[in-house]
Amino acid sequence: MSNTPANDVPEAAPDPAGEVVELCRELIRIDTSNYGDQDGPGERKAAEYVATLLDEVGIESRLYEPEPGRTSVVARWGGTSGDGLLLHGHLDVVPAAAEDWQVDPFSGEIQDGYVWGRGAVDMKDFDAMLLSVVRARQRAGRVPERPVVLCFTADEEAGGHKGAQVLVDEHPDEFEGVTEAVGEVGGFSTTVRGRRMYLVEAAEKGMAWMRLTARGRAGHGSMLNTDNAVSRLTAAVARIGAYQWPVRLTPTMEVLLASVGELAGVEATPENAPALIEEFGGAARMLGAVISNTTNPTMLSAGYKVNVIPTEATAHVDGRFLPGFEDEFFATLAELVGEGIEIEHLSHQQPWETPYDGDLVGAMHRSILAEDPEAIIAPYLMSGGTDAKHFRRLGMRSYGFAPLKLPAELDFTALFHGVDERVPVDALEFGARVFDRFLDDV
Repeated sequence: MSNTPANDVPEAAPDPAGEVVELCRELIRIDTSNYGDQDGPGERKAAEYVATLLDEVGIESRLYEPEPGRTSVVARWGGTSGDGLLLHGHLDVVPAAAEDWQVDPFSGEIQDGYVWGRGAVDMKDFDAMLLSVVRARQRAGRVPERPVVLCFTADEEAGGHKGAQVLVDEHPDEFEGVTEAVGEVGGFSTTVRGRRMYLVEAAEKGMAWMRLTARGRAGHGSMLNTDNAVSRLTAAVARIGAYQWPVRLTPTMEVLLASVGELAGVEATPENAPALIEEFGGAARMLGAVISNTTNPTMLSAGYKVNVIPTEATAHVDGRFLPGFEDEFFATLAELVGEGIEIEHLSHQQPWETPYDGDLVGAMHRSILAEDPEAIIAPYLMSGGTDAKHFRRLGMRSYGFAPLKLPAELDFTALFHGVDERVPVDALEFGARVFDRFLDDV
């Protein structure tokens, strides 16, 4: 029997998952919709909320605001032993049309075991995990030995130009000594042939957001016109949208498809890569986009009256290119566009690919396996873009690791920027526990 008096029993260490659900709900309730222009509420209120949460546990932070309301938060945490680690998430979300949703997209409502709302998976879930774990560890004195930079950014959903890009270009001293970075869109599970496979982001496609402009001869809609800007532009858009890009496998996807091939009992090859991607079910919509370059026309604009042929027509195209295949992408695009059309780059960001090895990767694997011993863990290439593109310019090895154990029936990738975005409550708690173990091991 212990001789410790009852009133001297030490308090239990704070639960790293204890706050994650409520923090996620509170962050969702702060509308940080990013419309990609000057409209929208900005991230200031969310940034102040994050700064307050850190201040409550004795972590000093700094706010950077290159434009009114477009606010990022940076804080130093941890020890002084070894190279620094960046843990980053973004505070902005894409807009949501409330009339399309079952619940108010900014309510943070809990329903059917899920937290609902815009940002629940992209990416206020990871912001909440990170804050819950850091606050619990700080209270318990469980601070990592290596230096850690905590960063919550503005503007990621519009390319990060008013968030991570500003921090990297104008405040690189905040990241001095940092050699590795961990951010969003990785560590979530998908089910393949009855097995849970956790996908860790180790690469991203490059981004080419483009405006195409065709110019021609204006005239009356009833007359012949062989220099019609609308006709020229729409023909180019049709070619771009219909083009089937060839399969190209990067090292990251070779590892992932080899893991799937082992489950399927076949050797992974470029020829059977599309069939192996289908093994991922709903996740194939994202993973199918990372075995080739892609171009998707997204906007068209021309004219002002039905009987007037306009001088100018414009289209927007979302292009994404694989690491190592940028030259092929732009050469092919030029052929598809043809002559007489101007291509303007609205955002041109480079792809990246980090070798899937080293101590940080080992820590990710061990932390997941400690909570889910039957897990399969493999790297993947992300079809979209994250702030990692900017932080990589400072020489950091980057990964996406926001762990979530998801039900097999959930079409998770459809929730990114989708209607009725939601995350399971138990997945949030699982993620916080995994990330706490991860910080023990880094």
